[in-house]
Amino acid sequence: MASGSDDRVTCAVLIIGDEILSGRTQDTNLRDIARYLNVLGIDLAEARTVPDVLGEIVEALNALRARYDYVVTTGGIGPTHDDITADAVAAAFGVELEEHPEIIAMMQARWQGELNAARRRMARVPVGGQLVKNPVQGPPGFTIGNVFTLAGVPTIMRGMLEDVGPRMRGGRPTVSRTVRVEGSGEGAIAAPLEAVARAHPDMSLGSYPFFGAEGYGSNLVVRSRDPGALAGVVDELIAALKGAGIENVREVDAA
Repeated sequence: MASGSDDRVTCAVLIIGDEILSGRTQDTNLRDIARYLNVLGIDLAEARTVPDVLGEIVEALNALRARYDYVVTTGGIGPTHDDITADAVAAAFGVELEEHPEIIAMMQARWQGELNAARRRMARVPVGGQLVKNPVQGPPGFTIGNVFTLAGVPTIMRGMLEDVGPRMRGGRPTVSRTVRVEGSGEGAIAAPLEAVARAHPDMSLGSYPFFGAEGYGSNLVVRSRDPGALAGVVDELIAALKGAGIENVREVDAA
């Protein structure tokens, strides 16, 4: 689905697994995917985490793939009974699963001899799907429609991303610049920050407070796809802050 803007490309991430929701495993994939997409100029617009429940995965996947240009799923493509992501993706697209001969050949070469049922589960791909290379270890992921289904293990997932990126339509990368305010709390900067934000609704302005031995204040991050317009808004923000009596203001390296 198109995202509604000629230069904006969007993606959602669907994190699958009871172990994430229970806290037994800490997810780092979302951070890594967000950083990777940002380099491509693709906005990570939404992220959801769902349990290993077929119906919930299908429902979330169908909602996300209809709303955004791309969906990346992580987790649930291993050999155990609760690895049901392939089943869910096939159900969402209304197709059957089939053992992919290329994956079977890979696994036979690696493990030699007959493959057990658990290993053969990892060879199942929705009919019409294409493989996503796995340069680390184990079977590949797959893609169908605008959905990319990747492993949940972070090192493997990051390797698979390298084959995903070239298949995506990139947008204009977002550029950020940071204005640092020291010695003033968020209450003092709220009014001038809001005024600039309202005047430029096409830009993203965020306030990130800091506290520590070096003092306190906020980093104000301005993001835009237009570097020229961004520079003007940064100057406007600094002027607005100083106009409100906040003098300890300076631009620092982009966040």
